[in-house]
Amino acid sequence: MEQERPIRAAASAICVRPAGSGPEILVVRRSDESRFLPGYVAFPGGAVDPEDEAHALRWLADASQTQRAAAIRELIEEVGLALTAAGLVAAGPASPFAAVDAMPPSVDDLSEMAHWVAPPEVPVRFDARYYSLTGPVGLEPIPDGVEAADAWWIHPETLLQEWDAGAHKLYWPTWLTLTHLAGCATVAEVRSLRFETRDPTPEEETSMPRSVMEEG
Repeated sequence: MEQERPIRAAASAICVRPAGSGPEILVVRRSDESRFLPGYVAFPGGAVDPEDEAHALRWLADASQTQRAAAIRELIEEVGLALTAAGLVAAGPASPFAAVDAMPPSVDDLSEMAHWVAPPEVPVRFDARYYSLTGPVGLEPIPDGVEAADAWWIHPETLLQEWDAGAHKLYWPTWLTLTHLAGCATVAEVRSLRFETRDPTPEEETSMPRSVMEEG
């Protein structure tokens, strides 16, 4: 009997800000050297690290909130943005955690949107929670150049159109999340969005590019 692949806790941050033609979300293009999904467009995020328990206790006063803490940490590390009680701000490069340490956010500042659990056949398995948070107009990401090769704000529908034209690679959880985000007309709708995750249908597996279903 084949042994089931191990699974790691993970988190993604779906940052949203107002824009003239509807809400924009923050995405990254993963480095071509990434072990998992190299070159794919995704939301900032990653696996929970051992130190995230201490981060959760310090920032959220709850050691069990490791996935929310991981989302906060990954935003700082990947795109130089820090979630604080005053909102999303630029993280200082000299001491990137200082802004969060000085004004830690609340649990409510990170609203859970979806819970993805990768099926056993996926080579790299994650138990990932997606959290939404609000960003201000004018705040720009600074990709670290290691995990994130690029980062930008974009309307979800525009990103899906660019993917359909072959400009980007999207993995199934990202693609499905974007289809839900594209139906939101305001930042408030994004922040209140909750949806049930699902596997692709047989028809989707046949009609969509293989890169959506597996790395490619």
